[in-house]
Amino acid sequence: MSTEEPVSLRRRITGSFWFHLVLAFVVAGLILSFVAKPYLVPSGSMESTLQPGDRVLVNRLAYIGADPAPGDVIVFDADDSWGVSTSASGNPLKDVLRWLGETTGFGPSGPHTLIKRIVAGPGQTVRCCTVGGSLIVDGEPLDEPYVFQDLPFGEGVDCDSEPASRRCFDEVTVPAGSYLVLGDHRSVSADSAIACRAPESPSPGCWRWAKREQIVGRAVAILWPATRWSGL
Repeated sequence: MSTEEPVSLRRRITGSFWFHLVLAFVVAGLILSFVAKPYLVPSGSMESTLQPGDRVLVNRLAYIGADPAPGDVIVFDADDSWGVSTSASGNPLKDVLRWLGETTGFGPSGPHTLIKRIVAGPGQTVRCCTVGGSLIVDGEPLDEPYVFQDLPFGEGVDCDSEPASRRCFDEVTVPAGSYLVLGDHRSVSADSAIACRAPESPSPGCWRWAKREQIVGRAVAILWPATRWSGL
């Protein structure tokens, strides 16, 4: 007579290949949704800190119990004021691929998900520029060693010239729950200030803000390519 005990249904289920596969997907989904996820840098607006095609790790827990701070590089979901489409393309395959890319970070990022650097937070005042061309935050010039190829300034082109430098903009106070974000590659970045810069006469609503509830997390490291592994 056989002395082997029958395997319980629970053990048969939890010991199966398919159970472990599903469990792995669930765990990965929870990590990507609530802890950290990769993000594909789609453009050169953050050069030379980040290059197009870099994959960065976004810490989704960075702002639990803490507020975003000036200098942080953040990923956020832009709203309609940024001129990006958040609607489906009408091509089911393209929409699925875009969703997979946004969810996993290993494919194309959605056009409404952007990466920029925080320059100022709620209640802070910002204007440009000092006589040397620096941003002024709360009355103090801002040291920005990360800026790459800034907009022209100096040698007869400044905030008082005609036309004024496109680096210049009038003082603005960042609204509650909002953040003024700029790209490190300042001359090509479609950021918070792009519609407010001289020489055009900006409209009162020219500013575009990264809202607190739209922030996905803080970019903390470059994951790929391997030759660019580094923290941010």
